[in-house]
Amino acid sequence: MTVYFVSDLHLKPERPDLTRAFLHFLQQTAQDAEALYLLGDIFEAWIGDDTPTPDLEAVFSALRQLSAKGCSLYFQHGNRDFLVGQTFADSIGATLLSEALVCDLPCGPALIMHGDQLCTDDQEYMQFRSMVRNPAWQQAFLDKPLQERLAIARQLRDTSKERNAAKDDYITDVNPQAVEQALENAGTRLLIHGHTHRPAEHQLNLADGSTATRVVLGDWDKLGWYLRVEPDGYQLVSFEIEKAA
Repeated sequence: MTVYFVSDLHLKPERPDLTRAFLHFLQQTAQDAEALYLLGDIFEAWIGDDTPTPDLEAVFSALRQLSAKGCSLYFQHGNRDFLVGQTFADSIGATLLSEALVCDLPCGPALIMHGDQLCTDDQEYMQFRSMVRNPAWQQAFLDKPLQERLAIARQLRDTSKERNAAKDDYITDVNPQAVEQALENAGTRLLIHGHTHRPAEHQLNLADGSTATRVVLGDWDKLGWYLRVEPDGYQLVSFEIEKAA
């Protein structure tokens, strides 16, 4: 009974090595999976389920094959792919999840999320997040022609990179109080998330005297990352990504 988690692959045409690495993960590592959780930013950008993505067809096919074998696929939106919709989820056999969810894992219950909602010190981003997660804004964006959506997405991405480069590290990391509040609201003592690109396992001492664990998934770049969960515990695993053709 094995469950896997990945996030922050940022798949895009400019990085075919990431696509190859994810295909290897799906076709080799995850073949024993009972469930695979995709915790957001799987794609560098997603501007609608109607967008042609020929460079990712092999990934979609591998996900469908994994689902057809009986592996439960789950997709949770990130800050780059929050427009992934039901049409795409159905096409790969995945279930769309809410932005924060307590799930029963082989090692016990855990709160799972992409993690951007925990970065409450970054007020500028939180305002942006509130705007783009609004269903009315999303529908208005999806109603635009494809080329206009591409231009808007490119502008938003470039602006985000410029602004994040000027921010202190603590601004773009999670807020400790937000983490503790999320765990308290969920009634769990294990949190799994991505987003921050700071893979680690943190032991927390909470205000009520109890302890908790926060596991942060890594982004895929020079290394790939996944969390493997089994009845006797979990392991955060990294591996080298080959850039050769």
